[in-house]
Amino acid sequence: MGKIRRYDLDWLRVLVFALLIFYHVGMFFVPWDWHLKNHIIYDWMTWPMLFINQWRLPILFVISGMGTSFALAYRSGRTFAWERLKRLGLPLIFGMLMIIPPQVYVERLHAEVFSGTYIDFLLGAAYQGIYPVGNISWHHLWFLPYLLIFSLVLIPLFTYLRDHPQSGFLTWFARVIERPFGLYIVAIPLYVVEIFVEPFFDETHALVGDWFALSYFCLFFLIGFLIMRCQVAFWGAVNRIKFAALILGLLCFLAQVFIWVFLEDGLAIHVAEGLLKIVNTWSWIFVLFGYAAKYLNRKSSLLSYCNTAVYPFYILHQTVQVILCYFIMNVDLSLGVKFFLLALGTFFISWLLYEFVIRRVGLLRPLFGLKA
Repeated sequence: MGKIRRYDLDWLRVLVFALLIFYHVGMFFVPWDWHLKNHIIYDWMTWPMLFINQWRLPILFVISGMGTSFALAYRSGRTFAWERLKRLGLPLIFGMLMIIPPQVYVERLHAEVFSGTYIDFLLGAAYQGIYPVGNISWHHLWFLPYLLIFSLVLIPLFTYLRDHPQSGFLTWFARVIERPFGLYIVAIPLYVVEIFVEPFFDETHALVGDWFALSYFCLFFLIGFLIMRCQVAFWGAVNRIKFAALILGLLCFLAQVFIWVFLEDGLAIHVAEGLLKIVNTWSWIFVLFGYAAKYLNRKSSLLSYCNTAVYPFYILHQTVQVILCYFIMNVDLSLGVKFFLLALGTFFISWLLYEFVIRRVGLLRPLFGLKA
């Protein structure tokens, strides 16, 4: 595999990260635990949030696995590891030291467990203890250490599969996904994790002890790599089933809603709901891949700009958002007005910081995952 650019994957990456900004705005208004909460909670908003929640992170890990397959096609394992450490590890450390503390600061102000200026916080409590008891955290940047660990741990397997493209496993994998709905067979390990791991380990994003998230998202990352090693079979299969996957995804989500509203928890319900969740998640991933391949696989100057900006936006957005939330959380405005102000303010301030600071200052670029 040479240097191939899939513009549809670039577009999906940009759009899913943009969706993350709206999702985090939504977290301000729903009953779920988040850093700050609006003075009025809107229970009905949990339904669109639940719809998005099941596939937004899995598709990012799948796309990351695909990108890893492309990157390793023309890099040694050692070069790839060093690049991952720079591109993921450096922004993570910088983010924990400089980007996350403002979020924790306004949380502590709101909880009235700290009073004083931000400088006081930085010089005193900011780097004491591990969150939530202490103040050292990676908050929304948890995606980076997980992706870094997956990338480094799987290098031996990935380089072996790269160097043995005719291996029996890859040949079998390509045959499976070429079958009608064969792509769903790939989801069986995900269902096993959902049934046998998820009930015993809450998803914490704390890395240590987060066994469900580690195993679940690692499988999506691994599958992303594998389907790019068999990409001719994959793109043909996803093109054939994209409309059927759309219908199946709608039916599975509606069935989940029925279970959540009308049925009580139990072993049989857990088994059924887990199956619906995996099929629903996988279906929407196929829908997005299928229709993006059809309509978005084309180069543009806008895509080039957004594809470079998306990583700094991801690093910045929640800090901007939480600060804005702090100032309007008790203001008597409608849901629509607050949602609009938070979304627009997050995009606009993040863009200003990216365009006029990060993009133009050479020393800052690597700290936000950009080439120097």
